[in-house]
Amino acid sequence: NLQPEYCYLLLSCRCRGNKRGTMIGSSAGMERLPTFAAALLLLVATTAGLADGYLFAGGGPAGRHQHSSCRSHQPGWPACTARGRPTPSSPWTATTRTASSRRFLSKGSADENNKQDGKDAAFSLSSLFGKSSSSKKSGTGTSTALRGVASNLDPHPSVREHVSPLNLLYPGGESRARDAAQVAATATTTTNEPLPVHPDVRSGVLSNGLSYVILPNKSPPGRFEAHLQVFSGSSDELEPQQGIAHLTEHVAYMGSRKRERLFGTGSQTNAYTDFHHTVFYAACPTATPRGNVPMLPMALDALCDVMEARVEPSRLEKERAAVLSEMTMVNTIEYRVECQILSTLHRENRLAKRFPIGKESLIRSWKQDDVKTWHRTHYRPDNVLLYIVGDIDPAEAESVIEDKFGHITAEKQASEIRLPELKEEASKLADAVVGGTVKAAQSWHYPPVRHDWCIPSCSEGYRSLVKPDGEVEYDLHLQKPYSLDEKVDFLATEEVMEGLEVRPHIFRHELLQAFSLHLFAKRPVDPITDLPSFRRSLARRVALAALQIRLNVGGRSDDPAFTFVEFNQLDSAREGCAVCSLDLTAEPSRWRDAICKSLSEIRKLGLFGVTPGEMERYASALMTDAEQLAAQGDRISHGDQLAYLMETVANGHTFMSPEQSYEMTANALSTMTLEEVNQAAKELCSHITAIGGEAQSEGSLVAVACCPKTDNKDGPDYCDEQSLLQCIKEACKIEVEPEEDVVVPYSLVPEDELMQANEWNPPTWVGGKFTDGTPETAPDKLTRPFTLRRLGNGIRVNVAQNPFESQRGHLRLVAPGGREAEKKLGFKEGSMAVGSRAMQEGGAFGPWTREQVELFCVDHLIMVEINCNEESLIMDFTFPTTNVGNVGFGENVKLGITGTEAVMQIVREVLVGFHWEEDALGRSKQSFRSAHESLQKNLEGKTTEMIMESMTQNDKR
Repeated sequence: NLQPEYCYLLLSCRCRGNKRGTMIGSSAGMERLPTFAAALLLLVATTAGLADGYLFAGGGPAGRHQHSSCRSHQPGWPACTARGRPTPSSPWTATTRTASSRRFLSKGSADENNKQDGKDAAFSLSSLFGKSSSSKKSGTGTSTALRGVASNLDPHPSVREHVSPLNLLYPGGESRARDAAQVAATATTTTNEPLPVHPDVRSGVLSNGLSYVILPNKSPPGRFEAHLQVFSGSSDELEPQQGIAHLTEHVAYMGSRKRERLFGTGSQTNAYTDFHHTVFYAACPTATPRGNVPMLPMALDALCDVMEARVEPSRLEKERAAVLSEMTMVNTIEYRVECQILSTLHRENRLAKRFPIGKESLIRSWKQDDVKTWHRTHYRPDNVLLYIVGDIDPAEAESVIEDKFGHITAEKQASEIRLPELKEEASKLADAVVGGTVKAAQSWHYPPVRHDWCIPSCSEGYRSLVKPDGEVEYDLHLQKPYSLDEKVDFLATEEVMEGLEVRPHIFRHELLQAFSLHLFAKRPVDPITDLPSFRRSLARRVALAALQIRLNVGGRSDDPAFTFVEFNQLDSAREGCAVCSLDLTAEPSRWRDAICKSLSEIRKLGLFGVTPGEMERYASALMTDAEQLAAQGDRISHGDQLAYLMETVANGHTFMSPEQSYEMTANALSTMTLEEVNQAAKELCSHITAIGGEAQSEGSLVAVACCPKTDNKDGPDYCDEQSLLQCIKEACKIEVEPEEDVVVPYSLVPEDELMQANEWNPPTWVGGKFTDGTPETAPDKLTRPFTLRRLGNGIRVNVAQNPFESQRGHLRLVAPGGREAEKKLGFKEGSMAVGSRAMQEGGAFGPWTREQVELFCVDHLIMVEINCNEESLIMDFTFPTTNVGNVGFGENVKLGITGTEAVMQIVREVLVGFHWEEDALGRSKQSFRSAHESLQKNLEGKTTEMIMESMTQNDKR
């Protein structure tokens, strides 16, 4: 309704020689203002406080609106009521205000601006727009007038001085001009050489404080993505606002009429809310399919509309219903487990009580002013960051950003905060946030929280983050009880060593089928900004990879203690920390064995480190990963680029191009020592080795166990807080020995065996033959897009080239039959499904053990997945096409075989020499049994199963 080209603008102003209201134009035919002028007038109107952006300026000596006068000048004007207010059908439906609140002049009062040297000033449009020649230079076309208006408004209650959300991408950083070659040439293992920044990334800050990052990317061409990140999420909510961040996200984007203009153009729009932020995005073509109109302005219009959202009652009711519906959809056992874990992990801060979904009673109660107060408090220029990635011109994008967002000010947003009591409370929260949180100390992307760290005792650099310098009276971390709190206390702790305590929690539920343990240590994020920090991150990755493979191999033993296990440390912007986690699942009766086995492996890594063979293997894998990424070049998709960019900027890391990352990885790994990796392993595992007294660590560990509900407290599957703590202590006292290197074959098929096979059965190609009418294909020609042939032994081969994922291949082996074969060939019901799972759980063939084959796949970066559907047995392999499993670096490198050859060897061995193992069959049966038991207690899954049974006449497959 407010598109400028469809608007007439009536101005009733006090002009020279006329004390009554007057109008620009004439009754005979009022000319339309140029589009840019109309747009600027609307912006001025919005900033000056006009109701919902409608423009109607009052004049006359008393400053009252001259509705009757205006109506007499323009035939067909909607009739007004007796009191001079418009009827509901009129476009002027907003509540009118006094003329003093609608002054357009940039400085001072109307009387002061109308008097120059004792004379009334002549009216001019330039007094509305400012000097166009100078205002362009200052940032936006309306900046002069807007800043003048904003200066008369009260300051925003939540604006405080804070670190730039751009972090290392803040314009003017010294490292921006350096490239990877310069850093590598001058760096040593000890110098703090800053890492190079991606040469194409462009960032900046508008005069109103809005930050932006632009990254040109041409994959796919002709498209782009724009993401608007608001640095306020559920953790910023006040006590009566729990859930309002999520509701406002719905109202702001779903209620945007400018977003609707993107419909039918091949665009995708969506939004999401988390602890630390709310993100709105639009993925669009660069031009409309019809008319070839540039779409970047349209996309940014939609995102700008989010910043100026109209909270209409009808839209509020629609989105309230949608949010309440989402609340019922997420009420699953998986969501409940996640809530229990996060509530325990973050019990010392706001995250434990501020889940994005919110409180139902509050969501049902909010009115228009509640949502608008939240929106105007947090949706302000200094609190957002705009990302644009895609096939765009950065200079043009900067111009459009300036044009679309430059007029928004924090003061204008503050003027529309409706609830003064919440405005005051938000101001107190803002003071507390900058007083002692990781958000203020490390990154504005983080939630406003503090953490109980668990760090090695020698980590002096983190002292300022362990405890804030001063205590804040405001209950920022929600440690006091509140009426809407869950009635659970997760703060019971037990000291296991001096300075180290464990916070245990048990969650029991009848819908749980397996035991799971989640053991956490929170650590400050270590920003990767220079060569030493980059080397530390690579050393951690090598150590983690070695441990994970050890755990995986243990999980495939003859009598595995756990069904799943993972140990990792990840930087989490949503939580404002790095989380080192052990996650495992096991049969309820074997939970003690699972804990002892997993903790023993972690302690072994912390005490003895990795072997030389593991060091070579996983360093080579990291090098191959970096090489493949660099080979992708500009073929990395917009979505992947943007996800990496947002994560990197959020955690304060340096954003490098794939080529720069490859060069720095090669430089770091070529000189990395076993001692560096083992030091990283020691730090990673320090919270576990400290329990056994082999290291010094301080802070809090968090242990959450989830298990089925049982009344038998004497049974082997019963677990409570004391027995959990006792088991952890005992596991950390078990004697462990250093890991021994496993001999991993260079090739699964010896060369002499391969030559002999070629002599006995010379390979030949046969043309493709088809029964569906497809023309036969020649045995000696490549065709596009597919080459279709047969081997002499009858195996059909289809080959297609894909240039969009460099140095990677995908092979699918299809054996017709599947579950259908169970009926046709008289197999036992379920034998095909259980058998395919047993193949996935196994892996030994020929002279090689399962462990050797698994490490061979690790060395060659091969992923294998075996499944069975109704029609076929399917084996999927992804692999690199280059030489992998290399040993050494630079001139001393010894090349391994290509990933293509390696995967063909695996396929051959699976077909002719696969070993069927009893323990693999047992694990397969157990996985299906667990899935079945979980299905019986899952409403959605059970319903789907019953529907499928009815549709297939109770077919047991």
